[in-house]
Amino acid sequence: MDLGVNLGYFGMGMDADNVAVAQEAERLGYAVVWAAEAYGSDVPTVLAWVGAQTDRIELGAAVMQVPARTPAMTAMTAATLDTLSGGRFRLGLGVSGPQVSEGWHGVRFTAPLGRTREYVDIVRMALRRERVAYEGRHFTLPLPDGPGKPLKLTIRPPRPDLPIYLAAVGPKNLELAGEVADGWLAIFFSPEHCGDLLVSVAAGRRRAGRGTEEDPLAGFDIAPTVPVCVADDVEAAAAAVSGYAALYIGGMGSREKNFYNQLACRMGFEDAAHRVQELYLAGQHRDAAAAVPFEFIDSTSLIGPRERIRERLGRYADVGVGTLSVAPFAASLEDRLHVVRTMAELMGETGLSSSPIRIPAEAAAEAPAAAPAPDKDVL
Repeated sequence: MDLGVNLGYFGMGMDADNVAVAQEAERLGYAVVWAAEAYGSDVPTVLAWVGAQTDRIELGAAVMQVPARTPAMTAMTAATLDTLSGGRFRLGLGVSGPQVSEGWHGVRFTAPLGRTREYVDIVRMALRRERVAYEGRHFTLPLPDGPGKPLKLTIRPPRPDLPIYLAAVGPKNLELAGEVADGWLAIFFSPEHCGDLLVSVAAGRRRAGRGTEEDPLAGFDIAPTVPVCVADDVEAAAAAVSGYAALYIGGMGSREKNFYNQLACRMGFEDAAHRVQELYLAGQHRDAAAAVPFEFIDSTSLIGPRERIRERLGRYADVGVGTLSVAPFAASLEDRLHVVRTMAELMGETGLSSSPIRIPAEAAAEAPAAAPAPDKDVL
């Protein structure tokens, strides 16, 4: 199991800190640094900036939004980032949700599965430097009634088969990820509740003839982003994550269509998920955060003292996680670096790491025994 670090969104007042976190993660042997986008900072610009200030760590899009770019533009961007970084780019794609797709990008949120399938087809075709001629239900290239002609990418990226990940939550989207992608970007991933999710991914892999008969998930990277809060007080650590959980369960979507809320319901937290959503949509955000069950946060995060986190790390490797991406929940740069260093140390101690983890002596010496729990509103 490799370690990654997820920097989230930029433009939130911690941009210089984010680069420092990425650089420390690289120094410690982390495999990948991820960046996100919604309707603020965009992923390619951020990763170009981080990539220019790092040398080895891979650069992951988590995610580039499908409605924000044509598939050809995504292929151009992926090829450019992979070329500039010397083959370090991982392309993560996601359809976002109806509110962002239609409200921000002006793209109807219709047939997301079919659109994503065709989108990935075209991106892969372009990255292989084939002449892009495609006739699908959602995309047609070139347009049939004009002067357009099939074109091919003019640059040669280091990897025409650079890895493509899909962000997926629902069963059908998970099947699609298994069928067309090389990895799955998971959110609110619980080793105790992931059985049905992995069955869906495996079904897609089998349909595409990928993996092996014995292990359809072979060669497929399960890459959850996991909130990590290192603190002596487990309840306080859970409170630090509760606002983030409430935002997604309660506010990332409408009352009728919130994929994260539906995921929490499928995990057995139906009553609490509905309560969190009602409070959040009523503007009672603190109450919504307080209504997120401790059990939900504990099963989808790594929280508490160092030894508690160490004991719980193996759960992810046991269910086949290939890249555990750390989202440090801490208020200061010092505490965020402490989380990054602690996770590297724990991976080394447990022998779970599949890549060389380096623990500089000065880093271990500087790290406090346990960082204080951050304020509960820090995301």
